[in-house]
Amino acid sequence: MNEPCPLTRIILASASPRRLELLRSLGVEVEVVPSDYHEPETPGCAPEELAALHAREKLASSRAKVGPAAVPIVAADTVVDVDGVALNKPAGPADAMRMLQLLSGRGHRVHTAFSVAFPGQPDPVHERSTTVVRFYALTAGEIQAYVATGEPLDKAGAYGIQGLAAALVESIEGDFYTVMGFPLGRFIRVLRQSGFALPSAK
Repeated sequence: MNEPCPLTRIILASASPRRLELLRSLGVEVEVVPSDYHEPETPGCAPEELAALHAREKLASSRAKVGPAAVPIVAADTVVDVDGVALNKPAGPADAMRMLQLLSGRGHRVHTAFSVAFPGQPDPVHERSTTVVRFYALTAGEIQAYVATGEPLDKAGAYGIQGLAAALVESIEGDFYTVMGFPLGRFIRVLRQSGFALPSAK
Protein backbone atom coordinates (compact mmCIF):
# COMPACT_ATOMS: atom_id res chain seq x y z
CA MET A 1 0.00 0.00 0.00
CA ASN A 2 1.34 3.45 -0.95
CA GLU A 3 2.29 5.87 1.77
CA PRO A 4 -0.11 8.84 2.02
CA CYS A 5 1.10 12.12 0.55
CA PRO A 6 1.50 14.87 3.18
CA LEU A 7 -0.91 17.70 2.43
CA THR A 8 0.62 21.13 3.00
CA ARG A 9 -1.39 23.33 0.62
CA ILE A 10 -4.82 23.44 -0.96
CA ILE A 11 -6.56 25.78 -3.39
CA LEU A 12 -10.00 27.08 -2.37
CA ALA A 13 -12.28 28.11 -5.24
CA SER A 14 -14.23 30.50 -3.04
CA ALA A 15 -13.94 33.89 -1.38
CA SER A 16 -15.94 32.68 1.64
CA PRO A 17 -14.17 33.65 4.88
CA ARG A 18 -15.95 30.80 6.68
CA ARG A 19 -14.64 28.13 4.31
CA LEU A 20 -11.17 29.67 4.44
CA GLU A 21 -11.25 29.53 8.25
CA LEU A 22 -12.35 25.89 8.27
CA LEU A 23 -9.69 24.75 5.80
CA ARG A 24 -6.96 26.61 7.67
CA SER A 25 -8.04 24.77 10.83
CA LEU A 26 -6.64 21.62 9.20
CA GLY A 27 -3.14 23.05 9.47
CA VAL A 28 -2.63 23.56 5.73
CA GLU A 29 -1.79 26.62 3.67
CA VAL A 30 -4.85 27.79 1.71
CA GLU A 31 -4.59 29.69 -1.57
CA VAL A 32 -7.83 31.44 -2.50
CA VAL A 33 -8.72 31.45 -6.21
CA PRO A 34 -12.37 32.53 -6.45
CA SER A 35 -14.30 31.21 -9.42
CA ASP A 36 -15.83 33.42 -12.09
CA TYR A 37 -19.00 31.31 -12.07
CA HIS A 38 -22.23 33.27 -11.77
CA GLU A 39 -25.14 31.23 -10.47
CA PRO A 40 -27.88 31.14 -13.13
CA GLU A 41 -31.61 30.87 -12.61
CA THR A 42 -32.43 27.15 -12.48
CA PRO A 43 -36.20 26.70 -12.20
CA GLY A 44 -37.22 23.15 -11.43
CA CYS A 45 -33.85 22.19 -9.92
CA ALA A 46 -34.15 20.63 -6.45
CA PRO A 47 -32.18 22.53 -3.76
CA GLU A 48 -29.80 19.63 -3.06
CA GLU A 49 -29.06 19.28 -6.79
CA LEU A 50 -28.60 23.04 -7.05
CA ALA A 51 -25.86 22.95 -4.40
CA ALA A 52 -24.12 20.12 -6.26
CA LEU A 53 -24.38 21.93 -9.60
CA HIS A 54 -22.93 25.15 -8.21
CA ALA A 55 -20.04 23.33 -6.54
CA ARG A 56 -19.15 21.51 -9.76
CA GLU A 57 -19.29 24.68 -11.84
CA LYS A 58 -17.28 26.72 -9.33
CA LEU A 59 -14.59 24.05 -9.39
CA ALA A 60 -14.50 23.97 -13.19
CA SER A 61 -14.16 27.76 -13.33
CA SER A 62 -11.26 27.89 -10.87
CA ARG A 63 -9.50 24.93 -12.50
CA ALA A 64 -9.61 26.79 -15.81
CA LYS A 65 -7.95 29.81 -14.13
CA VAL A 66 -5.30 27.80 -12.28
CA GLY A 67 -4.43 25.21 -14.92
CA PRO A 68 -2.71 21.95 -13.91
CA ALA A 69 -2.21 22.09 -10.14
CA ALA A 70 0.08 20.07 -7.90
CA VAL A 71 -2.34 20.37 -4.96
CA PRO A 72 -6.07 19.68 -4.49
CA ILE A 73 -8.59 22.32 -5.59
CA VAL A 74 -11.94 22.44 -3.78
CA ALA A 75 -15.18 24.33 -4.34
CA ALA A 76 -18.38 24.27 -2.31
CA ASP A 77 -21.90 25.66 -2.26
CA THR A 78 -24.60 25.86 0.41
CA VAL A 79 -28.35 26.01 -0.18
CA VAL A 80 -31.06 26.43 2.45
CA ASP A 81 -34.10 24.30 1.61
CA VAL A 82 -37.64 25.07 2.83
CA ASP A 83 -40.19 22.57 1.53
CA GLY A 84 -38.16 22.02 -1.63
CA VAL A 85 -37.65 25.74 -2.31
CA ALA A 86 -34.09 27.07 -2.28
CA LEU A 87 -33.28 30.17 -0.25
CA ASN A 88 -30.16 31.85 -1.56
CA LYS A 89 -28.54 35.05 -0.29
CA PRO A 90 -31.15 37.77 0.36
CA ALA A 91 -31.45 40.66 -2.08
CA GLY A 92 -31.58 43.13 0.80
CA PRO A 93 -32.93 43.69 4.33
CA ALA A 94 -36.58 43.24 3.33
CA ASP A 95 -35.79 39.95 1.61
CA ALA A 96 -33.78 38.81 4.65
CA MET A 97 -36.77 39.54 6.88
CA ARG A 98 -39.03 37.56 4.54
CA MET A 99 -36.70 34.55 4.70
CA LEU A 100 -36.39 34.64 8.48
CA GLN A 101 -40.16 34.87 8.87
CA LEU A 102 -40.39 31.78 6.66
CA LEU A 103 -37.87 29.90 8.84
CA SER A 104 -39.43 30.97 12.16
CA GLY A 105 -40.78 28.20 14.38
CA ARG A 106 -40.06 25.33 12.03
CA GLY A 107 -37.41 23.07 10.58
CA HIS A 108 -35.57 23.35 7.30
CA ARG A 109 -32.74 21.54 5.55
CA VAL A 110 -29.30 22.87 4.70
CA HIS A 111 -27.42 21.22 1.83
CA THR A 112 -23.70 21.80 1.32
CA ALA A 113 -22.01 20.18 -1.66
CA PHE A 114 -18.31 20.20 -2.44
CA SER A 115 -16.26 19.17 -5.45
CA VAL A 116 -12.53 18.53 -5.24
CA ALA A 117 -9.98 17.89 -7.98
CA PHE A 118 -6.85 15.95 -7.03
CA PRO A 119 -3.54 16.15 -8.90
CA GLY A 120 -3.03 13.14 -11.14
CA GLN A 121 -6.68 12.09 -10.98
CA PRO A 122 -8.80 12.76 -14.10
CA ASP A 123 -12.19 13.01 -12.40
CA PRO A 124 -13.13 15.27 -9.48
CA VAL A 125 -14.80 13.86 -6.38
CA HIS A 126 -18.29 15.18 -5.63
CA GLU A 127 -19.88 14.95 -2.18
CA ARG A 128 -22.97 16.38 -0.50
CA SER A 129 -24.12 16.67 3.11
CA THR A 130 -27.53 17.62 4.54
CA THR A 131 -28.40 18.86 8.04
CA VAL A 132 -31.80 19.68 9.52
CA VAL A 133 -32.06 22.96 11.49
CA ARG A 134 -35.05 24.10 13.54
CA PHE A 135 -35.59 27.74 14.52
CA TYR A 136 -37.41 29.01 17.57
CA ALA A 137 -40.62 30.94 16.89
CA LEU A 138 -39.22 34.43 16.31
CA THR A 139 -40.92 37.71 17.11
CA ALA A 140 -40.94 40.55 14.61
CA GLY A 141 -38.60 42.44 16.94
CA GLU A 142 -36.09 39.58 17.03
CA ILE A 143 -36.07 39.38 13.25
CA GLN A 144 -35.69 43.14 12.84
CA ALA A 145 -32.86 43.28 15.38
CA TYR A 146 -30.97 40.45 13.69
CA VAL A 147 -31.37 41.90 10.19
CA ALA A 148 -30.19 45.29 11.51
CA THR A 149 -26.81 43.74 12.39
CA GLY A 150 -26.16 43.16 8.68
CA GLU A 151 -25.05 39.59 9.33
CA PRO A 152 -27.80 37.90 7.27
CA LEU A 153 -27.20 39.84 4.07
CA ASP A 154 -24.38 37.73 2.59
CA LYS A 155 -25.54 34.31 3.74
CA ALA A 156 -27.75 31.63 2.20
CA GLY A 157 -31.11 31.61 3.96
CA ALA A 158 -30.30 34.95 5.63
CA TYR A 159 -28.48 33.57 8.67
CA GLY A 160 -25.06 32.46 9.86
CA ILE A 161 -25.28 29.72 12.46
CA GLN A 162 -21.73 30.40 13.68
CA GLY A 163 -22.60 34.02 14.43
CA LEU A 164 -25.44 35.91 16.05
CA ALA A 165 -28.02 33.55 14.55
CA ALA A 166 -26.97 30.92 17.10
CA ALA A 167 -29.60 32.55 19.34
CA LEU A 168 -32.31 31.73 16.80
CA VAL A 169 -31.59 28.00 16.54
CA GLU A 170 -33.61 25.61 18.69
CA SER A 171 -32.04 22.37 17.44
CA ILE A 172 -29.79 20.85 14.82
CA GLU A 173 -29.80 17.30 13.48
CA GLY A 174 -26.65 16.46 11.57
CA ASP A 175 -23.30 18.09 10.92
CA PHE A 176 -22.85 21.65 12.25
CA TYR A 177 -20.15 22.40 9.66
CA THR A 178 -22.56 21.60 6.83
CA VAL A 179 -24.69 24.52 8.04
CA MET A 180 -21.61 26.71 8.44
CA GLY A 181 -20.83 26.05 4.77
CA PHE A 182 -18.34 23.18 4.56
CA PRO A 183 -18.74 19.58 5.85
CA LEU A 184 -15.24 19.34 7.26
CA GLY A 185 -15.39 15.74 8.52
CA ARG A 186 -16.57 14.38 5.19
CA PHE A 187 -13.93 16.38 3.35
CA ILE A 188 -11.16 15.00 5.58
CA ARG A 189 -12.29 11.46 4.76
CA VAL A 190 -12.24 12.21 1.05
CA LEU A 191 -8.68 13.51 1.41
CA ARG A 192 -7.59 10.33 3.16
CA GLN A 193 -9.34 8.11 0.64
CA SER A 194 -7.51 9.98 -2.12
CA GLY A 195 -4.11 9.37 -0.56
CA PHE A 196 -3.44 12.55 1.39
CA ALA A 197 -2.43 12.87 5.03
CA LEU A 198 -3.15 16.00 7.06
CA PRO A 199 -0.34 17.63 9.05
CA SER A 200 -2.24 16.98 12.28
CA ALA A 201 -2.31 13.26 11.49
CA LYS A 202 1.47 12.85 11.44
